Amino acid sequence: MKLLHTMLIAAALSISACDYSPKSSLGFRLPDGNAEKGQQIFAQYQCASCHVIPGRDDLKIDSEPKMSVVIGGMTTQVKTYGQLVTSVINPSHRISRYYRSEEYSDDGVSKMRNYNDVMTVSELIDLVTFLQSQYEEMPNY
Repeated sequence: MKLLHTMLIAAALSISACDYSPKSSLGFRLPDGNAEKGQQIFAQYQCASCHVIPGRDDLKIDSEPKMSVVIGGMTTQVKTYGQLVTSVINPSHRISRYYRSEEYSDDGVSKMRNYNDVMTVSELIDLVTFLQSQYEEMPNY
């Protein structure tokens, strides 16, 4: 009986943790994208003028980057699809503590250019697919 009671409490807590408010991202999912096209989008919009992907020297531009915001590489936690979409369409949503200096932001607002009026949804989908493929999760030993 005690086990059943504990399971019911756990179930109730997990259900109440779900966000069903109008601003919830519950159910949001873009279609699958094409990483090769996403790499082309990364080059087309000159993302490498500010972003660096470890181990991808083929993506570097000729000039020194304006900033060196790292995307991808070895990490303890791969960025989720939603985190990457949000980072592209609303880069000021969450600025990493590593990029809060004046070089990267003005009073908490990211210096990243707003691409929402120039990038198509299809381009966003492909770009995010490419970006997500650049992360490699470190093994937990």
